[in-house]
Amino acid sequence: MQQFKLILSLLAMPLFMMAQAPSKTWNPNLSGGHYQNPIINADYSDPDVCRHGDDYYMTSSSFACFPGLQILHSTDLVNWTIVGAALKDHYPVLPQYRGTDLDYHNKIQHGNYVWAPSIRYHDGWYYIYWGDPDQGIFMVKTQDPRGEWSEPLLVKEGKGLIDCCPLWDDDGRAYLSHGCAGSRAGVKSVLFVAPLSADGTHVIGPSRIVYDGHENQPTIEGTKFYKHGGYYYIFSPAGGVKYGWQVELRSKSPYGPYEERVTLAQGKSKVNGPHQGAWVDTPCGEDWFIHFQDKHAYGRVVHLQPAQWKGGWLVIGDDKDGDGCGDAVATWRKPKVSALSKDKVLQPAEDDEFDSNDLGLQWQFEGPWSHYWYYCDARNSRLRLYGPQQPEDFHNISDLQNMLLQKLPAENFTVVARMRFIPNPDFKPRGEEGGFVIMGQDYAAIKLVSTPEGCVLRYVVCKGAQKGKVEETEEEKPVALVPMSRPYTQKYAVDDIPQPRAATPYIYVRAKVWSTGVGNSIKAHAQFAYSTDGKKYTELGQPFDIVEGKWIGAKTGFYCMRPEKKNDAPFLDIDWIRFTK
Repeated sequence: MQQFKLILSLLAMPLFMMAQAPSKTWNPNLSGGHYQNPIINADYSDPDVCRHGDDYYMTSSSFACFPGLQILHSTDLVNWTIVGAALKDHYPVLPQYRGTDLDYHNKIQHGNYVWAPSIRYHDGWYYIYWGDPDQGIFMVKTQDPRGEWSEPLLVKEGKGLIDCCPLWDDDGRAYLSHGCAGSRAGVKSVLFVAPLSADGTHVIGPSRIVYDGHENQPTIEGTKFYKHGGYYYIFSPAGGVKYGWQVELRSKSPYGPYEERVTLAQGKSKVNGPHQGAWVDTPCGEDWFIHFQDKHAYGRVVHLQPAQWKGGWLVIGDDKDGDGCGDAVATWRKPKVSALSKDKVLQPAEDDEFDSNDLGLQWQFEGPWSHYWYYCDARNSRLRLYGPQQPEDFHNISDLQNMLLQKLPAENFTVVARMRFIPNPDFKPRGEEGGFVIMGQDYAAIKLVSTPEGCVLRYVVCKGAQKGKVEETEEEKPVALVPMSRPYTQKYAVDDIPQPRAATPYIYVRAKVWSTGVGNSIKAHAQFAYSTDGKKYTELGQPFDIVEGKWIGAKTGFYCMRPEKKNDAPFLDIDWIRFTK
C-alpha cells in the first residue's frame, strides 16, 4: 500500500510542478551557481526543515492562520514551493477553553495557536510538533508530507509550553525539548527537556529545566534538538526577534549540564537578528543552516547560511576572523546537489487565476475556515467569496476570520486583481460589503459597499485595527449596479424563478508596495488605486504605511461580509490576482 501511495505521489508531481511558475517579484538564484538571501522573501516565521533522501521539507509558525503549518518542498535548499498544509480547516480547543475568548468559534485569535513548529523524519513517518502557548504541545504526523496529516494529538498539556522539538536517540529513547512563554508561564529564558514516548505521542515524565539564559543569553527560546558526534545539541535563538543571535548548547547528556556558544550573529552584515531555524545536511555531506530575519511589515523572511562543524560546534555563516561565530551572508555558493534533483527557479505561489477546483496553496483564512465561505468556480475561472454575518462584538474587518489572505512576496512589488461585488437584493437595511485589503495591525482596503443610497466604492484606512479602532473613509465614489444575465429559458414563467441579482461592474484594484530603509529600520508603504478598464488607474488616498500583524507579516487579499443574519449572502467575485516587480 505504501509503495502504491508513493507511485501516485510521483505521478502527481509533474502536474504540480507544471502549476508552479517562477516568481515575478523575487528570485534568489544568481549566475555562476550562486544564490542571494533571502531564499524566500516572504513571511515563513520560525522555519524548521528536515531532509529525507534528496527531499527537504519546511514548515513554519502559522499562528491563527488556516490552513496552518504550510508545507514547503525543495531539493536544492534555495528554490521552494508550497506542497500542502498539515492543519486543514479546524483546530483542537481543550474543553476548559470552549466558549471562551481562546475558542476560535467565539473570537478571532490573532497571534495565538501555532508557535514555532519542528518537523522531523523518523522511522518512515514525518512528524510536526508545535507549542500552543495557552493549551500545550501538539503533534501531527504523516507518511506523505504532500498528502493528509493525522488529527492533532495533545502531547503535553500546560500553559506557556512553546518552541518544542523531538529527538529520537540511538538507544530507542526519545526526548522533547521546549521553552516557555513568559506571558503565560510567568518566567522566560529557560529551556526544558522531557522524556518522550518512543512513538512520540506523549511525554512520559516531567520537564526539567536544563538551561537558564537569564545571565548570558536573555530571551533564549526556539529550541531545536539534535545529536551529533556523541553530543546532544540544543540550538536556540537569544536576544529577541529583531536583534538576536544564534546560540548552541551541547552536553553529553540530554539533561545537561550544557556548554554554550554563540555561532551566528549580525556582525558586519545588514541582516538583523539572524537566528531561529534548522541545521540540515545534504547527501553530499555539506552542512547548512536555515533561519529567519525579521523585516517588520514584511514578516520573518527565510535565509540560508553555509555551516561547518569545527571543534564540536556548528559554525554558521562567514567566520572570517575564525572566532567560531559567523556573520550572516548576503550571497554564497549554492549547495551541492545531484543533477537529477536540481529544482527550477521556484518560489511559493503568488498569482492565482482561480481556474482550479481548489484554493491555491498560498491562501490562508484568518482562522479555522468553513466550506460555506467560498466557491472555487473553475468553469468560469473565478473565486466567489460569500459574506457570513460579522461577529457580534465587531469593530472593523480585522475581526473577520473569513478574510482570505496571502503573504507579501517581496519588498517591492505591484499587485493587481479584478473583482466585482454582488449584494443580496433581499437584504435591507444595507451594509453588505466586500473588497481588497492589505491587513496587519493597521489596514487599508478598497471596499465595495451596499448602502441605502446605492453601491459605493470606498477607500478606507484603519489604524490600531486589532485594538478595536474604527476605520476612516478617505475617499468614496458611487458605483452603479448592473443587472446580471438570467440563466433561465423562457419556458419558465417569470414569477416562478427568483429575480436576477445586480452586480457592480468588474473593477481592477491595485496596490504598489515599496520599502524604505534596511535591516531593522525597514518600512513598507503602499499606494492603492482602481480602474474600470485595467489601463487607466485612479490613485486613492495618500500612501499607506503598512504595519505587521500579531507575530506575522502583513498580508494581502480579499474579504466579504454582511452586518446581520440573513438566509443568503452577498458575493465577491475575483477573476484573478497577479503580482509583478
